[in-house]
Amino acid sequence: MRIARSGPAGQETPVVGDGAGRWFDAASTVADFDPATLAEPERLDLLAQALADGRLPELAVPTRFGPPLSGIGKIVCIGLNYRAHAAETGAAAPAEPILFLKTPDTVVGPNDEVLVPRRSVKTDYEVELAVVIGRTARYLDSEDDAAAVIAGYAISNDVSEREFQTERGGQWDKGKNCETFNPLGPWILTADEVADPQALSLRTWVNGQARQDGTTSDMIFGVNHLVWYLSQFMVLRPGDVINTGTPAGVAMGVNDFAYLRAGDVVELEIDGLGRQRQTLGQA
Repeated sequence: MRIARSGPAGQETPVVGDGAGRWFDAASTVADFDPATLAEPERLDLLAQALADGRLPELAVPTRFGPPLSGIGKIVCIGLNYRAHAAETGAAAPAEPILFLKTPDTVVGPNDEVLVPRRSVKTDYEVELAVVIGRTARYLDSEDDAAAVIAGYAISNDVSEREFQTERGGQWDKGKNCETFNPLGPWILTADEVADPQALSLRTWVNGQARQDGTTSDMIFGVNHLVWYLSQFMVLRPGDVINTGTPAGVAMGVNDFAYLRAGDVVELEIDGLGRQRQTLGQA
């Protein structure tokens, strides 16, 4: 099942998709797609059954998708998690996952405007598989326990300002938390419909030019390992999101690829998770 939120910014309502291009009103079953809804998987089961039974009102295809989840708790991001991406940046593959955080207020809809920060010279794109947590996870015993706490998967664009991130001292956070720096969606595909999260292709285009074309099989640390690993350091709660890293082809790693400027158009897609399209504006 595809769960999403549609409508004007700040006025989104919950909708579900059947995978055949049709969308249905979910408001009669859930008030919103938020941490409380994810924490009660039986509500999502009832929604899926109502969809299967044809009991949900069909809607026109949404003209705007908002972020597919409201009330996000925290966004935990993984750096240098693809072998080819680490190689293109000249970095050694990490022995353990590299962690940083993005604030939830960076999240916008998948097709909303992304703002190039003032004084930015190195704004970059990063297509990433986002893992959405559906159950509380603390000190998981093994990777085998991870799948049970995952609600679903989505596309995330971990927009980054590389000068702020790596040349201005301190931690990466200042280059990761600029306004609009985390387009998310268009939908969350529930975990039961993703046979293997390590077998998904990811792609990015800038102004129609192919930039990234990778696969999650190139991850250094797989999805289940990341969920287990993070649970040893922090409590993962329903509504938390994990950005799992980006494949090769970012502007920071390829000399011929220009960084983003106002007016550029970025498109991203992941198998089964839809497509994003953002036009860059100026902050």
